[in-house]
Amino acid sequence: MESIDVQLKQAIQKAVMKAFDIELDWKNIVIEIPKNKNHGDFSSNVAMQLTRQLKQNPRMIAQKIIDHFEMEDVSEIEIAGPGFLNFILNKNSFTNVIREILEKKENYGTQPSNGIKVNLEYVSANPTGSLHLGHARGAAWGDSCARIMKKAGYDVTREYYVNDAGNQITNLALSLNARYRQAHGIDTEIGPDGYNGQDVKEKGYELAKQYPDQYLEPTKENLDFFKKEGIRFELDKIKEHLSQYRVSFDVWSSEQAIRDAGKMDEALNLLEEKGYTYRKDGALWFETTRFKDDKDRVLQKQDGSYTYLVPDIAYHNDKYQRGYDIIVDFFGADHHGYIPRLKASMTALGNDETKLNVDIIQMVRLVSNGVEMKMSKREGNATTINELCDSVGVDAARYFFVQRALDSHLDFDIELAKKQSNENPVYYAQYAHARMCSIQKQAQDIELASSYDLLVDEKEIELMKTLQEFKKVIIDSAKTRQVHKVCHYIQNLASKFHSFYNACKVVDRSNLELSAQRLALVKATQIVLANALDCIGVEAVESM
Repeated sequence: MESIDVQLKQAIQKAVMKAFDIELDWKNIVIEIPKNKNHGDFSSNVAMQLTRQLKQNPRMIAQKIIDHFEMEDVSEIEIAGPGFLNFILNKNSFTNVIREILEKKENYGTQPSNGIKVNLEYVSANPTGSLHLGHARGAAWGDSCARIMKKAGYDVTREYYVNDAGNQITNLALSLNARYRQAHGIDTEIGPDGYNGQDVKEKGYELAKQYPDQYLEPTKENLDFFKKEGIRFELDKIKEHLSQYRVSFDVWSSEQAIRDAGKMDEALNLLEEKGYTYRKDGALWFETTRFKDDKDRVLQKQDGSYTYLVPDIAYHNDKYQRGYDIIVDFFGADHHGYIPRLKASMTALGNDETKLNVDIIQMVRLVSNGVEMKMSKREGNATTINELCDSVGVDAARYFFVQRALDSHLDFDIELAKKQSNENPVYYAQYAHARMCSIQKQAQDIELASSYDLLVDEKEIELMKTLQEFKKVIIDSAKTRQVHKVCHYIQNLASKFHSFYNACKVVDRSNLELSAQRLALVKATQIVLANALDCIGVEAVESM
């Protein structure tokens, strides 16, 4: 069953074909709900879009479209302004959405498979400490994006890239080793690049009890032991906290595994074969300026060690080899300059760089009573995901992180997130859902109607219009990866429901026929609101 806006698009497509012998793709026809109710139920600017092609006045084009337009549910079409088409529908034309929702339930809004394979890589924090607010925003956004894209018919793989090699892992191992030695009464400094967190200290002391005197000597084998233990300890903690945050992954990729499999050498050899590298001052350089980068980049230093760009090139090349149609990285704002060289490397290796998309996650400030709370991961005093969730709850944490566009800076107001009032958007949405559940419990003895001819009140129609918008929101949000559009929809749906509830008496024992129809509308709204909340990992509570 197609939604009304899709039916309108297809009817316009046919009318344009009959009037002008032009075949439009109906998916590109714009249909909107006018803000001014006097402008009809839906409007389209299609006549103005055709002006250049037809070289005719848009109002004349609009009239010809009307002359050839056929759709049973449309009662009237008006031409407004320079050539807008305003459609007025029969009042009962909106009720089909109730029937469809009650039939499909949690599957309402789910699109058939489009066959597009997508890899979403997010969080990917170094396993050197707990996840903080920046990671929390990326985790909530990435997971919500995956949920929405799956609902829109994409074949989604959620991936976490573990940076389990390199200097930071060495520093973690040295920090653990220092705490291990301190537990044995040996005076050992952590060092300026060490990790001073309480969790690292406790793990070092735990290892001292578990392996007394075994790893005191500063040998390579002993350092490898602390690397292994440190990575396992930190990664287990990250997985636990992400699970509490309702975030999971399909694939955990390892930088060390990429190195061990020889994929770095493979990528470097290919770049060299293609003539994109050169030697200078004892280092190996990648000629990224040939691909619009501002300067060439070092791949291998004078001492023979690789820069961090090399494993990233190998890792992304591996993702291409796995056959994804769309590859998405969610990067922090400080990685913006990294994008050109990454895309350059993929083009140089013969991959289609347009498949690689990088979405930037802007910074987060935690604000309490108007004062910013400072964070430092290395010192171990950063606000972690689990601490935030303990303070405001998982629902509020996730909702607040995805309610604004990803490329906007975010002030996370911790006091607002705790409020149980309509000022708090997640409370407002959940309260609406709880109210819907309460109404249904109060009227359990009334069987839901199967026809809805009595639902003609303005507030009822506005609510049904909003319900049928859900599919469009899911498709658009998935295509653009703009998760906050779902939040906007949630707020709009909750608002439309509250307006309906305040204007229309749902349970009226003196008019059971109307009550049965309104209860069906309430049930349909509750299903869609729950579906929308699930798309962003927020619980649809039944009572508050």
